[in-house]
Amino acid sequence: MDPLDTLAETAPARIAAATTIAELDDVEAATIGRTSPIAEARRGLGSIEDPEERRSAGQHINGIASSLGDAIAARRTVLEAGEQAAALTADALDVTLPGRIPARGSIHLVQQTMDEIVDIFVSLGYTVASGPEAESSFYNFTALNIPETHPTRLESDTLYLDYGEEQEDVLLRTHTSPMQARYMEEHQPPVYVVVPGKVFRSDQVDATHAPVFHQIEGLAVDRSITFGDLKGTLAQFAREFLGPDTQVKFIPHYFPFTEPSAEMHAYTHGRWIELLGCGMVNPAVFEHVGYDPDEVTGFAFGMGAERMAMVRHGITDLRALIDPDVRILEQYR
Repeated sequence: MDPLDTLAETAPARIAAATTIAELDDVEAATIGRTSPIAEARRGLGSIEDPEERRSAGQHINGIASSLGDAIAARRTVLEAGEQAAALTADALDVTLPGRIPARGSIHLVQQTMDEIVDIFVSLGYTVASGPEAESSFYNFTALNIPETHPTRLESDTLYLDYGEEQEDVLLRTHTSPMQARYMEEHQPPVYVVVPGKVFRSDQVDATHAPVFHQIEGLAVDRSITFGDLKGTLAQFAREFLGPDTQVKFIPHYFPFTEPSAEMHAYTHGRWIELLGCGMVNPAVFEHVGYDPDEVTGFAFGMGAERMAMVRHGITDLRALIDPDVRILEQYR
């Protein structure tokens, strides 16, 4: 048998048996490469003198070379697809596995409490306002009808700042009540506003005190507001915050900027607990901000956010709220 015919008969099986691109390259070199029988036969065409015989031999050689080349190309396509699939499989990610979820932080309990209290009053139609933490003694004391001789003005109770050359004392606000005067100076009645914020007092840290804590101040000013409106508003707040069956009572008290004044107590955890201070806005406060006390009335209230959180969750030591122990804070996630 002619060597080319033998090659044409045996090469397809060798091509099909190649399992890798490298093996196929070896088969290609041996069958149609530069040292293959096909190449040797082409080099021998020049020694054939008869043109017709040379043409016929060339066609025969090219036919076998073309047939083997097509078979090699087809096998190469199959092997390349297989190798690509294997590479993709080896590099694949198992998307059915759970992802790596980083540890998440949470809103601090005091901030949660403040946000909830503010949301309750916003739902009752109040606006939220904020004011400076460094305050003048006029807004912190004088505008709120707190006399010069009041003990809270002493440095033993209030943290004063060495700021500027003006005679007016500058201090870290001792309550959020200064925003009563500031807000009324800039807004005509009716006024319904709550003011959450940080306050400062010269206190030692113990189970119920801290030099830095948070308050929520409230103020309502309109025509014909009565103490009954105050009681109804705050009773509704207590039911929203502590539960729909919460009972409250109001005990007479004294604050310079409200008259009459009261403390609101709520029955929770099996006993009566003081929640906040409140009262009808003192006419002297209206006069400081340019309101006519004969035309408008109003009520104000203030509560400590830390205290409200402690009452809600039965916490007996304020220091648990400022302890950076994550095990404590995560309980209120």
